[in-house]
Amino acid sequence: MSLLGPAVSWAALGGLLLLLWKLARNYVLPSPLDNIPGPAPPSTLKGNIVQLQNRGAWQYLDSLTNNYGQVVKCTGLLGRRVLWVFDPKALHHVVVKDQDVYEEAPSSLTIRRLTTGPGLLSTLGEHHRRQRKLLNPVFSIAHMRRLTPLFYEVVNRLRTGIQTELGASPAGEVDVLNWMGRTALELIGQGGFGHSFDPLVENVENDYANAIKSFVPTSSSLASSFRMLTPLIIFLMGLSQRRPAIGTFIKRCFHLVPHAGMQHMKYILDVLDSTSRKIVREKGIALESNDAELKMRILEGRDLMSVMLRENMNADAADRLPDEEIIAQVTTFTFAGTDTTSNAIARILHLLCLHPDVQERLRAELIEARSQNGGQDFEYDELVSLPYLDAVCRETLRLYPPVTFTSRENVRDVVMPLSTPLTLRDGTSTTFIHVPKGTSILIGIYSSNRNKEVWGDDACEWKPERWLDGKLPESVADAKIPGVYSNLMTFIGGGRACIGFKFSQLEMKVVLAMLVASFRLSLCAGKNGDIFWNRAGIAYPTVGPDGKKASLPLKVELLET
Repeated sequence: MSLLGPAVSWAALGGLLLLLWKLARNYVLPSPLDNIPGPAPPSTLKGNIVQLQNRGAWQYLDSLTNNYGQVVKCTGLLGRRVLWVFDPKALHHVVVKDQDVYEEAPSSLTIRRLTTGPGLLSTLGEHHRRQRKLLNPVFSIAHMRRLTPLFYEVVNRLRTGIQTELGASPAGEVDVLNWMGRTALELIGQGGFGHSFDPLVENVENDYANAIKSFVPTSSSLASSFRMLTPLIIFLMGLSQRRPAIGTFIKRCFHLVPHAGMQHMKYILDVLDSTSRKIVREKGIALESNDAELKMRILEGRDLMSVMLRENMNADAADRLPDEEIIAQVTTFTFAGTDTTSNAIARILHLLCLHPDVQERLRAELIEARSQNGGQDFEYDELVSLPYLDAVCRETLRLYPPVTFTSRENVRDVVMPLSTPLTLRDGTSTTFIHVPKGTSILIGIYSSNRNKEVWGDDACEWKPERWLDGKLPESVADAKIPGVYSNLMTFIGGGRACIGFKFSQLEMKVVLAMLVASFRLSLCAGKNGDIFWNRAGIAYPTVGPDGKKASLPLKVELLET
């Protein structure tokens, strides 16, 4: 009994020393990555994360793109080495050739699994491939053709809603971001689940829509407030998933946490989960119904959920998704298809105001095309064949990707080859990098899309015409960028490329085709004309760099059609 006290003391001391070593080792141990050039961290504890997560991080991102080479060494929390990567060959190995080595970071997977469940964004390896195999037919071009008339039903309601607001707004100012968010949610609701979230022709409060809109600002605020506690929070999240009893206990006691932001995040997640379950439950009841007409409506439905349920019914038993994974896809599709697409459309509308000559040229193309098809809504093949509309979309997604980077972590030591020799700190150069196991890899989407060695000296300029008449430099094709779309990393590439990029493209083009043909857009006068785009998980606009609310007020004028 007398030996127990010293044993406990020695164990506690050993645990404390182990913890201190884990906290200090990145500052003490050398690494082969230390010879890679990069910016000095402004904070010993927080590293460069402070700069990267700043809402005005654009100048810092430009510095990473232009000042160090195509692989840059940054510093994360507690001195952790981080590589910012946009070298084309390195990207190919990260997202394609060695994608099973460079996995999604455990912390990212834990957070996604907590927020969306076991959906496509939070699974790995064979589990992920099985889900993707079942979901691929849902996003085929053939299915996009079937969805196009449904999308036009939604955007025609959007036009009516904006016209109604203009009738009540003498100044003609409209918060376009709000309308784009509502429209994107309704498009994913109707096209994704056969479910209406918003009539659009009138203002209706919707808890699900409010939860979706609140998620990014709330999570960004929490990440900023609790940055130093991130490892502990992620550990508790992972523990609660591995030990359901602990997760249940935390959930029951969570109301005791005295922080309004965390309580609001819990409310958001509860709303998302309950709504997703309701949508799937309603579909399931219809499929099991004795009402032949109701059942056939699901079996022949155009929405993604109906297609997914049909594919799941017809799949081999080993490939079928359980109910929890079907439910998780609803939340996953909603997240992936709402803010990213709505903010991308909003960015294009803002750019069209800054470049009225581009707006007029695009409008002329749309009006001419409609006159040739008898004034009807465009079919899918007509829409995607409009060259200037396509160029405007591609150039905006190149220069202003909604997501500026995404992360990976290598599960073993690996050699990363480079397409361009990298000059190291000691003056030597190399065409490969030894990357130790557990290194944080940031895929520099922003930098890859602005790489002057690929896109030319005007890479940082918005020029839709670069996509017309074979004007892209040969260096674009020669670089072999591994992105799934247009030599861009905007939708990533490889086995974890954005599965819904065709769906997103269709949304963008249907909305733009209607808005630009129906309305003239311009910047507001005075304060509301000062639009600032904030870097966040998904870039968003505010009025001024200190704006508290995401918004994009524009002056909108109804055109005679």
